[in-house]
Order: sequence, then C-alpha cells, then structure tokens
Amino acid sequence: MSDPAADPAPKGGDIVRRHALPVRIWHWLNALSVFVMLMSGMMIFNAHPHLYWGRYGANFDHSWLDIGAGHIRIGPLTIPVPPPIGVVIHGRLFAFSPILTIPAHYDLAGARQWHFAFAWLLVVPGLLFAVWSLVRGHLRRDLAPRPAELRPRHMWHDIKDHARLRFPTGAAALRYNILQKLAYCAVLIVLLPGVVLSGLMLSPTMNAALPWLLALMGGRASARSIHFICAMGLAAFILVHLLMVLLAGPINEVRSMLSGRYRLPRERAE
Repeated sequence: MSDPAADPAPKGGDIVRRHALPVRIWHWLNALSVFVMLMSGMMIFNAHPHLYWGRYGANFDHSWLDIGAGHIRIGPLTIPVPPPIGVVIHGRLFAFSPILTIPAHYDLAGARQWHFAFAWLLVVPGLLFAVWSLVRGHLRRDLAPRPAELRPRHMWHDIKDHARLRFPTGAAALRYNILQKLAYCAVLIVLLPGVVLSGLMLSPTMNAALPWLLALMGGRASARSIHFICAMGLAAFILVHLLMVLLAGPINEVRSMLSGRYRLPRERAE
C-alpha cells in the first residue's frame, strides 16, 4: 500500500490548484476597472488629442504627440494609421473612434464620471492586494526574478521558446518564467502606480495637496503625457496577455483564473 502522507510531484495531465482566491478576485476586478478606464480615458483624450512636456500645454504650444485624421505624429515622425484611430465623424475628429470608447459618442463629462468611478475599483482592491501579496510573500516567492533567471543566456532561451510557442509543461507550468515575471513586475511596480499617481496629478485639488509630486513629474502637461504612456503600456500588456492565453489554451487558462483549478500541460515527447 502506498504511503498516504506521500505527496508526489505533479505531472502533465494532473489537475492542480494554481491561483489563490485573492489573486483571482483581484484579477477580474482589475480587468474590469482597467478596461472601463482605458475606454473612458480614450474618450477624454478625444477632447484634446495632443500631448506636451512641461508645466503647460494648450493649442498653440509645441506638442510631442498628435493624433489627427488618419495619422499619428510623434516628434518629427508622422505615421499613417487606419481606423479606428484618427477618424472624422460628422465633421468631428476622434483620435479614438467611439466604437472603442465609453460613452460611445462624444461626451467628455460622461467619460470623466466613468473614469473617476472605476478609479476607486482600481485603487482600493489594488492596495488590498498589495498588502496581501507582501504579507503572504506572493511577490517575493512567485514574481521576484532570481539572479540566475536574469542571465542573458537564460533570458534568450525563454525568448526563443516563446517565439516557437514552446510553453512550459508539467510542473514547470506552475511557475512564472522570466518573461512573465518581468512583465508582471512592470505592470505592478511601474505601470499601475504610474497611471494612478499621474492621474492624481491631473486633479487641481491633488496638485495643491501634493505639489512636490507634481514638480517631480515636471508639471501637469508632463503628468498627462506620463498618464497616457502608462495607459498605453497597460493596453499593450493586455493585448499580449490575451494573445498568450489564446495560444496556450484558453479553456484551461480561463478556468484556472475562475476556479483556481488548472490542468498541467502534458510533457512533450523529445
């Protein structure tokens, strides 16, 4: 008879517990709030589709980014773009088409209400998740890269595996690889704090309460640029994340984030 206390290592085909409940709750709340804030933020950006560096930025100031009809200008470089970016509807320029925005028609006041309401759903659960992650060691144990993983040879190996769509199998699928760790750390440590802090600096009330933070960002115009860059970074992360979910097996991946149960991919025959 086998020893009931024995706990054999999981192997390909086994169903295991992958994501803790707090991780799953925060993931879906975060997904909802980020999607709504990106879509309402694009409508807010439609009101003035230009970005500046410095303390001020208005119609006659020199911008570093403009979205016009059928093109994006970044510095001296003009890039043609297809719809739904840079479209003209009934004589009005939309940097982002209403099919991408909340509300789905030009409404700056309504977009700001959506944006601010869901900001609370982004920030409050995010702070609670950060506390839980620190207390339970989630960040240190699961997301912090180990020195050996940061070696160029190791990183290049993971890049080649991703390019070949050779995803981890067996018990290795329970651990984040170095590319995932770097991406998640960028989101949790850089992009989310950056988008929240820069967003706060677009509020005159917060400017008065935290003038040092506004000065650190270089002024309101710079804060708006930082806010846009961080938001686009989050959008790029979401697109890559969704693509990886589709390629890795969407049913298994989504089930693991709903129930926590995940079937380990079977080992490849070498």
